[in-house]
Amino acid sequence: MQFDADLTACAELVQKSDPDRFLSTMAAPVQARPLLFALYAFNVELARAPWASQESMIAEMRVQWWRDVGAEIAEVKPVRRHYVATPLSKLLKPELAACIDGMAEARRWDIYKDPFEDQAEFDGYIDRTSGSLMWMAARSLGEADESVVRDFGYGAGIASWLRAIPELEAQKRIPLLDGTLEGVQALARKGLEKLSKARVRRADVSKAAGVALLAGWQAEAVLKQAIRQPDRVAQGALGQSEFRRRMGLMRRAVTGRW
Repeated sequence: MQFDADLTACAELVQKSDPDRFLSTMAAPVQARPLLFALYAFNVELARAPWASQESMIAEMRVQWWRDVGAEIAEVKPVRRHYVATPLSKLLKPELAACIDGMAEARRWDIYKDPFEDQAEFDGYIDRTSGSLMWMAARSLGEADESVVRDFGYGAGIASWLRAIPELEAQKRIPLLDGTLEGVQALARKGLEKLSKARVRRADVSKAAGVALLAGWQAEAVLKQAIRQPDRVAQGALGQSEFRRRMGLMRRAVTGRW
């Protein structure tokens, strides 16, 4: 699919709102970029839908709107006109669009201020958001084992979640089951274990599909940082220098070793 006005707008949205995924997409082969930009633009729209209004009913309606888009794509029905939904409907396979329902359901947590009930609910949130997004991207591009992709997506999702803690707490959310330094370290270790588990089975993800996993290129460094210095989570100080970020992405893109 050629870049038209819609896809260009998708790319601009990702560049502005999700710069890390923008960089990973620009490091991907040209033919993979339309799908990745459409999918990541959708993720931006869905992720910010719960925060669009202080009125929970309006936020619910905005999340439901994207849930309906996912159903239309999954059921191969005419999809409502939208600069993100339109290209997404042309690029995403119907069977993969079924994941959008779970993503939207998970995002309802963002609307309210209740904590996660237990570890299972938290893990489900990370899997249905980060894991499902990575799975849709990877399987759209090539053959891959879903469990491997979701393990890697979980680890990458935990890294992103830890970086988002200060903003979530500023919005009066309770993002962690155990907010102690030890609890943060345990969560980071779990994320790192998932990354390692996925990498052991790297052969089960084709080279084409592995391009989608470039989006998690910083996860290992961030998780190790959180284990060494868990206090940096609350300070919003997780992350690498710009030089290390870009060099790390370049290295993984060239070698294909996500």
